[in-house]
Amino acid sequence: MFTIEHEFDSTVVTLVDEGPKPLQEDVIVNGFEECITVEQYDPRTDRVNKVTLSMSQMRDLAAAISLPEGVYSRSADTD
Repeated sequence: MFTIEHEFDSTVVTLVDEGPKPLQEDVIVNGFEECITVEQYDPRTDRVNKVTLSMSQMRDLAAAISLPEGVYSRSADTD
């Protein structure tokens, strides 16, 4: 299950883990104009871990999801 919310300066997607246990904590993806952040609470450390991706890195990740193993480079006209 996931939710999508439109905030003032970002779009927030929350991914909820469902199914058999053990379940993972929710993943929160914030889409800003200049970057994407991915956050997940870690109950072992009682902290939220956050990763920031540039828009170029996000486009690479989206392209990589459906590609086979290998090394790739997107052409400059796709940025």
